[in-house]
Amino acid sequence: MPLYEYRCNECGDEFEKRVSFSESDRIPACPKCESQNTQKKLSRVISLGTLSSGTVSSSSSSCGSRGGFS
Repeated sequence: MPLYEYRCNECGDEFEKRVSFSESDRIPACPKCESQNTQKKLSRVISLGTLSSGTVSSSSSSCGSRGGFS
């Protein structure tokens, strides 16, 4: 289940909630003030992998010395 971030428009509290994909369009009540006036936040995506030179490296292939078909 994905983790979504929400913000309460009444008290300003920010909270997270795990929600199934089938229920992702439902907006939960604020856990602090119980208001229904909440909205889903736009979250940043964090990439854990890095490329050293900015290019994708390929592994050697058993299809020949140049990686093509022979």
